[in-house]
Amino acid sequence: AAAAEAEVRLLLQEARESIEAARSYRRELQQRLRGLHQAREQIKDSATSTRDVLEQHFSDLKGTLKKLLDERLTSLLQEVDVIEQESIKPLDECQKLIEHGVSTADDLLREGESAVDGDVGQQNEKLCNFTKKALHIQLDSLPEVPSLVDVPCLSAQLDDCLLTILKNQIFRHGTVASRPPVQLEEFVEKPGGILVRWCKVDEDFSAQDYRLQFRKSPGSPFEDVYVGSEPEFLVLHMDPHVDYQFRVCARGDGRQEWSPWSVAQTGRTTLVPHEWTAGLEGYSLSSRRNIALRNDSQSCGVLYSKAPTYFCGQTLTFRQTVGQPDRRDSLGVCAEQRNGDESLQRDQAVCVSTNGAVFVNGKEMTNQLPAVTSGSTVTFDMEVVQFGPCSNEGGNFKLRVTISSNNREVVFDWVLDQCCGSLYFGCSFSYPGWKVLVF
Repeated sequence: AAAAEAEVRLLLQEARESIEAARSYRRELQQRLRGLHQAREQIKDSATSTRDVLEQHFSDLKGTLKKLLDERLTSLLQEVDVIEQESIKPLDECQKLIEHGVSTADDLLREGESAVDGDVGQQNEKLCNFTKKALHIQLDSLPEVPSLVDVPCLSAQLDDCLLTILKNQIFRHGTVASRPPVQLEEFVEKPGGILVRWCKVDEDFSAQDYRLQFRKSPGSPFEDVYVGSEPEFLVLHMDPHVDYQFRVCARGDGRQEWSPWSVAQTGRTTLVPHEWTAGLEGYSLSSRRNIALRNDSQSCGVLYSKAPTYFCGQTLTFRQTVGQPDRRDSLGVCAEQRNGDESLQRDQAVCVSTNGAVFVNGKEMTNQLPAVTSGSTVTFDMEVVQFGPCSNEGGNFKLRVTISSNNREVVFDWVLDQCCGSLYFGCSFSYPGWKVLVF
C-alpha cells in the first residue's frame, strides 16, 4: 500500500510538471503567434505606406512634367510668333511701297492718256507737264522683292531621342526595398539620455552618413537628432520613464538621397539626469543644470552634484571648455559632499586635475593623464571588486576605477571606508572661464 501510494504521488508530481510544461509551452506558442501577427501587420502597414508614397510621388511627377512641357510649348510658340512678326514686317513695308507705286503709276497713266487724247490747243502744255512729271517719278526704279529662298520658312525640330532618354530614366527611377539597409541595434540607458546604436543589415550597402530621428509620442512628427558618420549617438535631455520612438536611415556613398527608414523602435531611460547643485557662489548653471560655468567670483570651493546619481557600472563623462589651469583644479567622484574643501584632492574621493594628475584619497598617483584640452572628455568607469559588511571600520569596500582622457587611461583600486550604493561627482576650478558638461 505504501509503495502504491508513493507511486501515485510520483505520478501526480509528474502530471503537475507536465501540466506546467504544457502551460509554459502554450504561453510560448501564444507569444510567437503575437510575434507573427506583429510581423504580418508590419508587412501590410509598410506595403500600404509604400504604395501611398509611390502613387503620390508619381502623381507629383506627372503634374511637374505636364507643367514643364506646357511651359516649353508656350516658349516655343512665342518663338514662332516673334520670328513670324519680325519676318513679315519688312514684307509689309515693301508691300506698302509697291502699292503706293501702283497708285502713282495709275494716276500717271490717266494723266498721260488725257494729255495725248486732249484738245489740240491745250495738248502742248499738257504733254509738257506730263513729261516733266514722268521724269520726276523715276519710272525705271523698282523696289526689291526678296525671293522665296531668302525669306524665313518656319519649322519645328523635335528630337525623338528625348522620349528614349525619358523612357530609360523613368524605367530606372525608384526602387522598392524589402528591408532598410540599416536597423536600430541597441538602446543603452544613460542618466537623462539614451545611447542609441545601429548597424548595417545590407553588407552591399556602403554608408556615407547616418540620420537618426526620434519623437516623444506616436502622434507627433519625428525630429532630426543626429546626422553624421558614426554608428551611434548619445541622445541627451530625455525625461526618465518616458517612451521615445527612434528610427534611422543612411545615405549611400556618393548619393544625395536617403535610404528607407528603419523599423521604428521604442527606447526609454529610467536614470535621472546628472545635475549640478544650484546656488553655489562661483558657478553659474545652464537651465538644465548639466553645465557649470566658473564665473568671475573670487569665491572658490567644490561644486557637487545635486544628488548621488552615479552608480557603478555606468560611465560618467565630463566635457569641458578650458580656462586658466591651476594645480588645485579637480574633476572627479566622491563618497559624500563635504563643505569647506577647495578641491576633490582629498580622502574619500578620486579625481583628475586639469594638468592630468590623478589623485586617490588625496594622494597623487605616479601615472598621469594628458592635460585637459578644450572640447576633450574625461570619463570615469567603476566596478565593485570587493564588497564586505557595511561598516566604518575601513577597508571593506573596494572599487576598480578607470579614468580615461585623450586616448589614455589609468586603472586602479579605490578603497572606501564604507559601502556606497551611489556616488556624488564634483569639480573645482580656481580661475574663471572653465565650463563643464556632465552626462
